[in-house]
Amino acid sequence: MSLLLLAIAPAMIIILYIYFKDKFEKEPVRFLFKNFLMGAIVSVVITLILSAVANHIYPLTDTTSIYQQFINAFFLVGLVEEFSKYIIVKYYAQKNSEFNEPFDGIVYAVMVSMGFAALENILYVFEHGAATGILRAFTAVPAHATFGILMGYFMGLAKFSKNKQLLNFTGLVVATFFHGSYDFFLFINFIPGIAIGAFVSLIIGIILSKKAIKIHQKNSHFRF
Repeated sequence: MSLLLLAIAPAMIIILYIYFKDKFEKEPVRFLFKNFLMGAIVSVVITLILSAVANHIYPLTDTTSIYQQFINAFFLVGLVEEFSKYIIVKYYAQKNSEFNEPFDGIVYAVMVSMGFAALENILYVFEHGAATGILRAFTAVPAHATFGILMGYFMGLAKFSKNKQLLNFTGLVVATFFHGSYDFFLFINFIPGIAIGAFVSLIIGIILSKKAIKIHQKNSHFRF
């Protein structure tokens, strides 16, 4: 039970943080929970299917190849996982009438991302133990939240723009870039000290995420 709590607590804390950052028109808890479940179930299933196809097309044959690890980080992992979340936000959350201001892009993208991250974290923590859970609470889970915020920022803009496809696609690309950057530096850990790049990319992502939150708060349709 303690391992389960350790695994899901980081995602729950981030969800509450984003929920209270939605200052002017909060989303219905039931719909938020549905998006969380969609992230934990549907996006994970999509990821498993796409990963199997991608690994069949481009199998990783040399773990010490920087080029192969680049493809692995940005495409086989980053793009696959972010696309799996993107599909849920675009075709489930974004089309719903509750998605009625730009900040909602951040809210729902984070909910889907935290559903994905929570299930992933449970699997990691139960396999590798409490130490892994503590480490991931300050790294992998906040990273997924950051990717979600950056994607959701653009998807929130897209909902109320004539350039919907471009802005939605930009959200996917930005999330994939940061996800790929984070993973790439971890995947090439055979180069001494290179893993610090993952934390640098995460810090940059967090800084940009905070700015994205402030911009959408300032431009909320319900502020006045």
